[in-house]
Amino acid sequence: MTDRKAQLAANLAQVEERIASACAAAGREREEVTLIVVTKTYPASDVRILHQLGVRHVAENRDQDAAPKATACADLSLTWHFVGQLQTNKVRSVTGYADVVQSVDRAKLVTALSAAAVRGERELGCLIQVALDAESGERGERGGVAPDGVEELAAAIESAPALRLDGLMTVAPLAGEYAGRQRAAFDRLMEISSRLRAGHPAANMVSAGMSGDLEDAVAAGATHVRVGTAVLGVRPRLG
Repeated sequence: MTDRKAQLAANLAQVEERIASACAAAGREREEVTLIVVTKTYPASDVRILHQLGVRHVAENRDQDAAPKATACADLSLTWHFVGQLQTNKVRSVTGYADVVQSVDRAKLVTALSAAAVRGERELGCLIQVALDAESGERGERGGVAPDGVEELAAAIESAPALRLDGLMTVAPLAGEYAGRQRAAFDRLMEISSRLRAGHPAANMVSAGMSGDLEDAVAAGATHVRVGTAVLGVRPRLG
């Protein structure tokens, strides 16, 4: 086993133990939570190692990094999640490899994703990114739609050709009433998810929690956690 493979295997085992413990503490089955490894800034060789170690869901946040990496790993059975803010001029490229876009936050993006998915003859899963700081008027720079805009966006996705409404995503906000209160933020997301599922029963995916707060996300009821640093290590600085 190479040094890098041994390192990733050890890190994955630690993350797996954290998720399992969080599930046990919350009275949930381990199978209820899917691990998505965020591979941004790391090479395709790491993605290949992760696949060998059993990882099947990976995420990227920059198309210019993700597109060549996805091409290099096209022979692997992976589900690719796009989790970054997405500009419409990148949509055609992203729909070429992404199975799920977790950062849908405006109608214009829905229209562009639908057109590109139809053109590429693909069905694309969509998560609505919820900006929990929008309610306070202290909205940060991470994108997302305010909670009161979720239903309108959900209807747009559900009626758009080639798109599938899968659920919701959030990042614990850095501003507003939920800043530093990850568990409260994720509980709020679950409330919004419950309302969404009342009208869209299949939209049951809730993506929340990262390396530092995955336990809070699991306790709240998240179905997917996005973990990067705890698996791959501290990221090299870009630029």
